[in-house]
Amino acid sequence: MKKIVILGSTGSIGTNTLEVIRRDPGAFRVIGLAAGGNIELLLRQIDEFKPARVAVAAERQCQALQNRLNGAVEVLPGDRGLLKLAKSDEADMVVVAIPGTTALLPALGAIERGKEIALASKEILVAAGELVVSSAAASGSMILPVDSEHSAIFQCLRRDKKELVRRIILTASGGPFLQASRAELEAATPRQALSHPRWKMGRKVTLDSATMMNKGLEVLEAHWLFNVPLDRIGVVIHPQSIIHSLVEMRDGALLAQMSLPDMRLPISYALYYPERSPQSFQTTLLPELEPLTFFEPNRELFPALDLAYQAGRIGGTMPAVLNAANEVAGEDFLDGKIPFMGIMNVVRQTMEAHRPVADPDLDAILEADREGRRRAESIIRGMI
Repeated sequence: MKKIVILGSTGSIGTNTLEVIRRDPGAFRVIGLAAGGNIELLLRQIDEFKPARVAVAAERQCQALQNRLNGAVEVLPGDRGLLKLAKSDEADMVVVAIPGTTALLPALGAIERGKEIALASKEILVAAGELVVSSAAASGSMILPVDSEHSAIFQCLRRDKKELVRRIILTASGGPFLQASRAELEAATPRQALSHPRWKMGRKVTLDSATMMNKGLEVLEAHWLFNVPLDRIGVVIHPQSIIHSLVEMRDGALLAQMSLPDMRLPISYALYYPERSPQSFQTTLLPELEPLTFFEPNRELFPALDLAYQAGRIGGTMPAVLNAANEVAGEDFLDGKIPFMGIMNVVRQTMEAHRPVADPDLDAILEADREGRRRAESIIRGMI
């Protein structure tokens, strides 16, 4: 029985992870959960899965939660709680599903303890890819991708030598603004940006899909996960979201992983690895599929892709600054402070102002993250 900690249990990935576990209770035991502000859902999860410990983002909520649980479960506060939960001696696997860089320290803590990591928080590898990968190599920790695109690549590469790979091709749905004009993008509202046509995700990931920064971050994540140079990682728009990514081999063969959009599939692949899940999810009936189409992304209207490649090529602390500025600008767009097209303008200006540090340690990465946020906030104040 695999003992599991879930960081981000009340979000989309967390609830889908618990659904996979719920369907095969003999295979897994949940020993820890961490959540943000959705305390009512967390309480229901605690009642069902009976973890020994939980962590709550807001420290002020800890005492109230402890009182409601009547001491039956240990409640850990804030960032310290996340770290303690991730480093639990009892845990075999830590599912990292907190968006943004909040989960960087707990993820590193779990990696240093040699635990399996089911990784859904791409920002960890974006901001600190070299540090994370080297720590995993030193401890023997295995990082298993949960993003559908990276899981697809992982499955395609499982039995082939990486030197036989010509390139990796990430697929993107195109999000809610697939057919939008510049004028429509300039007038886009938060509600429109959060209306994804294929996937149900959290606010940040959904907005990143709308700007295509999500795909830019995934390019950087794939670079570190699979040790493939950036110039051998491509992106193609595939609106139907049936092919989740492809690997082109040196001989010209294209390997693809296909399924209906369902996050339980990549989650279960990570949870059961190296075996495949005994569970059955949706069956893909080929004659019933709509035609599959592919085309190049519009980099002029969606500059996030080029900014991500630029940050990756510069390296050092620049990807952390890219990520930090994107988080700040995205939140301010959702709060109605800046226009949709202003998000990438803030990211670009923040990157231009940054002097990257090469081969950064953790302190340098965290300082770059703080600097990026301060700089982005300053730029936004000048826009308002």
